[in-house]
Amino acid sequence: MKAGRKPQVLTEKEMVIMKLLWNHGPMSVRQMLELYPEPKPHFNTVSTLVRILEEKGHVSHTSHGGAYCYHPIAREEDFRNRSLSELVSNFFNNSYKNAVSALVEDEKISVDDLKDIIRLIESNSENRQ
Repeated sequence: MKAGRKPQVLTEKEMVIMKLLWNHGPMSVRQMLELYPEPKPHFNTVSTLVRILEEKGHVSHTSHGGAYCYHPIAREEDFRNRSLSELVSNFFNNSYKNAVSALVEDEKISVDDLKDIIRLIESNSENRQ
C-alpha cells in the first residue's frame, strides 16, 4: 500500500485476485484467469481488477517481453490482521473474548480447539518470560 494512504477495503473480486497472487506468486492476467474460480469473468474484467489493485498500491508489475507479470505488494498478514481487528471492533465491542464467546455459542469452535488455543497462549506466555 502506498505511504500515507488510508487502508482500503477490497471488494470480493479484488480479494480473489489478491488470494491468487498470495497463493501462487507472480503471474499474468491470463494465468490468473486460468486459476480463477467458476464462474470465470471475462479477461478484461480481471485486467481491470488488477489495474485497480495496482492503483490502490496493493499490486505491482514487471514487464516480460511485452507481457506484464503482476505480484502482490500488500501482505496477506496485514489484511488478515486489519480485517480481524475491524470485525472485533465493529461487531464485538472491541472484545476478542466476546468474539470467541460468539464462536462457542454458535458451535463454530470445539472444546478441543479451545484447549489448543489455551495451550498456545500458555506457551507464548512462557516464552516471553
